[in-house]
Formats: sequence, C-alpha cells, structure tokens
Amino acid sequence: MSDEPKLTLIGKLFLLLILGACATGAWWAFNRHSAAAPGTASGASVASSSASAIPGPSEAVPSGGNASQATLPGAVGSIEIGVAYGTEKKRWLEWAAEEFPKTAAGRGIQVNLIPLGSIEAAQAITGGDKRIDAWTPAADLYTDTFVREFELKHGRPPISQQEQLALTPMVFVSWGERTQPFMVRYKEMTFKTVGEALKASGGWGGIAQKPEWGFYKFAHTHPSQSNSGLMALLLMAYDFHDKTRGLTMADILDPKFQGWMVDIESSVVEFPNSTGNLMKDMVLKGPSSFDCVLVYESVAIDYLKNAEGRWGTLQVTYPRKNLWSNNPYYVLATPWSDSRRQAAATALMKFLISEPAQKMALTHGFRPGNPAVPILFPESPFTTGQKFGLKVDLNGICESPKGEVIHNLLVGWNNNVRPH
Repeated sequence: MSDEPKLTLIGKLFLLLILGACATGAWWAFNRHSAAAPGTASGASVASSSASAIPGPSEAVPSGGNASQATLPGAVGSIEIGVAYGTEKKRWLEWAAEEFPKTAAGRGIQVNLIPLGSIEAAQAITGGDKRIDAWTPAADLYTDTFVREFELKHGRPPISQQEQLALTPMVFVSWGERTQPFMVRYKEMTFKTVGEALKASGGWGGIAQKPEWGFYKFAHTHPSQSNSGLMALLLMAYDFHDKTRGLTMADILDPKFQGWMVDIESSVVEFPNSTGNLMKDMVLKGPSSFDCVLVYESVAIDYLKNAEGRWGTLQVTYPRKNLWSNNPYYVLATPWSDSRRQAAATALMKFLISEPAQKMALTHGFRPGNPAVPILFPESPFTTGQKFGLKVDLNGICESPKGEVIHNLLVGWNNNVRPH
C-alpha cells in the first residue's frame, strides 16, 4: 500500500474545473486573434485610427517628397494659411481660395487672404505678423530691401520657395470722353503731359473749353505702401531722363528731376494704399473724382465692363516708358510658419501656376506666367478689349534699377511730398 496521498472526489472535481477553464480561455483567445485579421470589422477600426495620416488614392505626393511629407495638410480643416496679397489680384485669388480646397492637393487647407499693399506686407512680415505664411506682391521691386531688413531683424532668410505667377504692365486709365480732348491738346499721354494738365490754368476750361469738368484730376497709389505707387515714381524718373535702363543715383538726386516730380506729386488728388481700391473708387465715383489714374493693366481690364454701365467707357493708354509687374509668390520661411504651413503654401503656389488657374488669371487681365497658356484668342480680354486701347506688344520696357536707387527715390518722395 502506497504512502502517496489520494485525490478526494472534491479535489478531482476542482481539477476538472481548472482544466476546463484553461481550454475555454485558449479557444476565446484564438478566435479573437482571427477576428482582428485585416479585412474584418475589428481590423478596420484599428486602421481608422491612423487613416488621416495616410494618403488616399486621390492625394498627390509632392515631387521629391515622401508619403509623410505629402500628407502634411492632414485631415479636412486641419490647416489654415495666410496669404498677404496686393489687391490687384483680389478677384483672381478669391476664386483660387474657394477652388483650391476642392482639389486633391488642397484638401483640408483653408486659405485666408490678407489684402495689403506690397510694401505694407513686406513691413508687416518683417515686423512679425504671424498670420502670414505666403506673400504675393505685385512685383519684386521691393524684395531685395525686404530680404535685407528681415535678415537683419530675424537672422535668417525669409523666403524658402518662389514662383512668378503672371505679368502686367502699368497703364493710364481715363474716361473716354475726356481722353480725346486731352490728346488733341497734348498729343500724347505721358507724365510730362499729365503734369502740364494738372497745372493748366482754368483746368479743363483751359484744356478743352470744358470748365464744367473742373480741374484735371490724377491719382496713383501711395509709393511707400503700394508697388504701383513706387512704379509711378520710377516711370517719372525714366520719363524725365528719357531712358529705359541704367537709372542712377545721380538721376534720382538731380535737382531738376526732384523739382519736376514734386511739382506733379503736389497736385495728385490722393494716394490710396492699394491699386485695386483706387480703380474701384474711379468706377464707383466717376469723372467727378478722377479724370485719370495710373494702375496695373490687369486691374484696368478687370473693371472695364463695370465702368461701361455706370459712367461710360474707359480708355487705356500705355506710358511710353513702362515696367513689368511680375507678381511673384513667396513661400515664407519665417519662425512662425512651420513645415506643415510651408507645405500648404507650396501646394497653393503649384495650384496658382497650373493651367486652369492661369486661364482664370487671364480672364482677370493678367498675362499668364505659365507659357502653356495662350494670350490671344477670340474670347481673350486682349482681343475683345482692343476697342479700349489694350494691346499685347509693348515698347519702351524699362529695367528695374538697383535697390539703393529705389530706396533713395522713396526717401526723396517722403521728405518732399508725403501727405501729413
């Protein structure tokens, strides 16, 4: 007879219960693991937790980037970017801000448009305006000054990427019924003849025996706030010195030029801060406010039809010396614009240079920066607008002078003309 202990009936039952519980647990674990395999309901719930970080079939991956870079915008409504812009592009950019989020590249990106004069925007960015992630001024005339001032203050270059969106020259825009008598008297419309009209004894009474029209009224934007105002000063200098290149410090400091410029500028009706606002006011208020304004060709085109139904036709005249506004787009590398916002601003830049967006720019009077988009065809504003004086081929295009010349031109204007 063995001395080993024997299991009682209760012990045997307890052991059976333990073995049964182990078997049940193994069966439950096996089935749970199978249910979590890809394609099942449980597997889908796990994948969905990171779905917003994985690009779908319709989402474009930027060239040279990986999937994680391509999905920086993230889920719908997750990123807002601010774009500072000159109001000459208002209508086009409002269209773009609405259409861009509908594209695969723009999904989840909200574009906030911030209307600022070109020089105003440069100063705001340098001053640390954290709303601004991209900047599209009318031209790059002030860019060198902006970069230099930003680097001095922040110790880093402010621009990571850039593109030229569109071209547009400067034009005189005047009311049709007043353009003809002006041309009869002065033969051409230049800064010199505009200056003579501003000083004409008796105003329109002396110019065209129309005293009921009052004095001759001319306007351009504020040179220290708006690019088109700065261009007005440069074109005055080129016009006065009868040259298209090589504008020097000596030309700017010439006492005869300074006196002539101040004489004209002292008679300018007002200096608005943006070109779009100036053109809008001309169309809203009519000839009683302005006889002539200097604006971008694109802005004039955008308002030609609006004017016809209010005060009559507008006439476009090209200065004999002219400058291109190249409408650059700058993706900013500021301390407050992180990689996600820079990626979103870059995606918008690519959208703006695409053929659909460039065709829309043409309808608003811009000469497309994308060479694949034609300018002349039956429905083009440059075809239908020839009756207003629009033309494609231009002569007398001037080069942009050095930054020091531009700076001193502004200093002279601020010292002698600037409204207080």
